[in-house]
Amino acid sequence: MKTSWRSASLVVSAVAVLALTTACGQETTPPASSQNVGATAAAGGYGSAGTGLGTDADSGTAGAGAQGAGTGTQATAAGELSVSTNAELGKVLTDSAGLTLYRFDKDTAEPPKTNCDGDCATAWPPVPADDASAGAGVDESQLGEVTRADGTKQLTIGGWPAYRFAKDVNAGDTKGQGVGGTWYALAPDGKKAKAASDLPGLSTRKDPELGEIVVDKNGMTVYRFMKDEAWPEPVSNCTGACLEKWPVVEPVANNDTKGVQKKGLMSFTRSDGAKQQTVNCWPIYTFAGDKAPGDTNGQGVGGTWYAVAPDGKPIGAPEKE
Repeated sequence: MKTSWRSASLVVSAVAVLALTTACGQETTPPASSQNVGATAAAGGYGSAGTGLGTDADSGTAGAGAQGAGTGTQATAAGELSVSTNAELGKVLTDSAGLTLYRFDKDTAEPPKTNCDGDCATAWPPVPADDASAGAGVDESQLGEVTRADGTKQLTIGGWPAYRFAKDVNAGDTKGQGVGGTWYALAPDGKKAKAASDLPGLSTRKDPELGEIVVDKNGMTVYRFMKDEAWPEPVSNCTGACLEKWPVVEPVANNDTKGVQKKGLMSFTRSDGAKQQTVNCWPIYTFAGDKAPGDTNGQGVGGTWYAVAPDGKPIGAPEKE
């Protein structure tokens, strides 16, 4: 690692569904409720959260299987770091093999200090600072190093010591996210990758081609089906196999939205008995062909599916004659 690198400073809800007894368009505000999203804490703060490495629930130490995995991973150089987009976490920092990098809440960034040693370092192999470099989307000034108790140099991102999770074996795995309530995937600036639960149930984002569009709690593009109906009450004409490609957006509380028109923001009961959210009374969906936040692969499909504007209008749909 270049000595010029410096450590940087740190910088749905369950919904009560309204019975549609009046014409659509009436403003309604279903009550909001809280969500409890996160992994179960394991003893010691670094063990497995149900999908981990044979952690001893009493001691919090990793089992022999984890030690083998950890030993093999710890010596692996990071190589050129890059940024991947995770459907749930957004932008996540990865090593040259595509493995997710993590940070530990019990460490410190100012000054950088690691508090993961022994069995902890077996389950969470420290990322060596040697040979680490900044790839596309990574600011070189965020990269640094910290000297561990054994004298080895560990990579830091924004001051935070970086680790891998021994249970992550494939590129893109994020099995360490939320473990023990203390381990989180690293964003490119050293902050915690933003969990989907941090997003409102419905919000908007600026798409470079479509403009302001509505997205769901996972940041996925929301669509309208032109064969649906909104008045006098919402009716979905996407049923059966259609729903495999176009999953419905479940009910969202009005106060769990941002940037979306409140009028006509309501839920209704479908013909199959399921509950579905609307924007301006129009049923809304996501598209199975969208694999990551920012995808708009459903736009214009069949001349009947279009991204939704904040006022519920279908973006890019042809004008009715």
